[in-house]
Amino acid sequence: MNESGSVVERRRVRVWFGDHVIADYWAEALRAEQYADAMARRFAGLRVTNDPLGGGSVVRPLPSERLWDLGPH
Repeated sequence: MNESGSVVERRRVRVWFGDHVIADYWAEALRAEQYADAMARRFAGLRVTNDPLGGGSVVRPLPSERLWDLGPH
């Protein structure tokens, strides 16, 4: 729940290299969508999934937006 008492949807975003998950994070729905879009652009050709966060999932929270585009250039 957020401050207003509304239920906040949490999503699980994963980046896949074949059958292997190379990134696995959760975030609120809007940020998860933004992260999934950024990863799909950055890793064109890799599968990116954005699913509801199931109960009992042990997943790290999404890193700071500033880190989404960091990497080798």
